[in-house]
Amino acid sequence: MPTGQSEPRREPRRVTVVPGGPILVEGPVELTLDDGRTVSSDRFQVAVCACRRSKAYPFCDASHRRRTRG
Repeated sequence: MPTGQSEPRREPRRVTVVPGGPILVEGPVELTLDDGRTVSSDRFQVAVCACRRSKAYPFCDASHRRRTRG
């Protein structure tokens, strides 16, 4: 970008934390995992798993809804 020009203003992404559920992020998104891998989604809203039970981790598959009898 040439000197003296400012970067165009971008609207902030909306992130919603769902109690007991996923973290909803306005997409598209690119996520960097703890092992360094990068995954992306071009959906308009992405559910990111917060419980680590998802078989589609880091994306939520609603596994947090399943309860086991104990």
